[in-house]
Amino acid sequence: MHDLVCIIMAGGAGTRFWPVSTERKPKQFLPLGGERTLLQASCDRLEGLCPPDRTLVLTSRAYTGLVREQVQVGHVVGEPCRRDTAAAVALAALLCRKLYGNATLAILTSDHHIEPVDRFQACLASAARAARESGSLYTFAIPPTRPETGYGYLELGPRLERPDPLRHHELLSFREKPDRITARHFLQEGRYYWNSGMFCWTTSAILAELEVHLPGHLEALAPAVQAYGTDRFEEALETSFQPLSPISIDYAVMEKATRRAAVVTDYEWSDLGGWQAVEDFLPEQQGNRHRGRLASLGSKGNVIYCEEPEELVSLVGVENLVVVRAGKRTLVAHRDHLEEVKKLVGSLSPEER
Repeated sequence: MHDLVCIIMAGGAGTRFWPVSTERKPKQFLPLGGERTLLQASCDRLEGLCPPDRTLVLTSRAYTGLVREQVQVGHVVGEPCRRDTAAAVALAALLCRKLYGNATLAILTSDHHIEPVDRFQACLASAARAARESGSLYTFAIPPTRPETGYGYLELGPRLERPDPLRHHELLSFREKPDRITARHFLQEGRYYWNSGMFCWTTSAILAELEVHLPGHLEALAPAVQAYGTDRFEEALETSFQPLSPISIDYAVMEKATRRAAVVTDYEWSDLGGWQAVEDFLPEQQGNRHRGRLASLGSKGNVIYCEEPEELVSLVGVENLVVVRAGKRTLVAHRDHLEEVKKLVGSLSPEER
């Protein structure tokens, strides 16, 4: 698509993948479940659909060097501090208006598993065409396969008529991560889909909504965008970014916008939210999933991940553990307590993280 611009969000900390993912090198820069890093795989998926010179990576200022080492894209912008996704989207939209005019923008993740590539591209192209023609803010609805409590949900309304085999629907509401009972209800209802956190819209459409719902962000960021391409940009961006209130694009705009829609995807998707999500992409040995060398006796249902593939982990008589080796750090956790890894990392000193 000649007017498509892709913005890849790559600023996350990825603490649930500690100790492999650290503050210095979070999960989007790691080859979890493949040979290429998650960021590289995100760029690979755009080949033939959006050229590198029309791809922008938004990341933390601390990671701009890592981004440039791993991928070749037209623009890399380092945020001076975390201010959530609304600030990132507002900055990207203003920059893209300056660089490309009223382009069609795809807001994409840098740390998800998505395949096959051809189905992802078909869904993205379909949403981009519809967003351009209708002026709606589009998101990507993932068909749920289980009553998942770790994802947000989208409530879809009537189907929209499109000359396209993919299903397009009105987007009625965003739903927070549900409890188990509500998640089962969502699954049974059939109109609730997982929220992928990816979007598609024209530059003019998202800026118009931001002007209504978050005008302070646009006003604050304007001087930095004006300085883009000069040696004043980084200082100007820091001045613009610091006072912004952290808020997600979902809360700030998508929940309030009047013209919203979703395309129902038909690709395989995982947000790779933690170690348990990686096991599907690891080889199996005697009932365990592993990367690295494994010796197992009377053990099953374990996930073992070694940063260095030649390292050996030996298991005797244990079940349902996650064992991770990275450098001088080791994590041993029960599957049922993986949500507490983030809390553990928060208790460590900066050197230990």
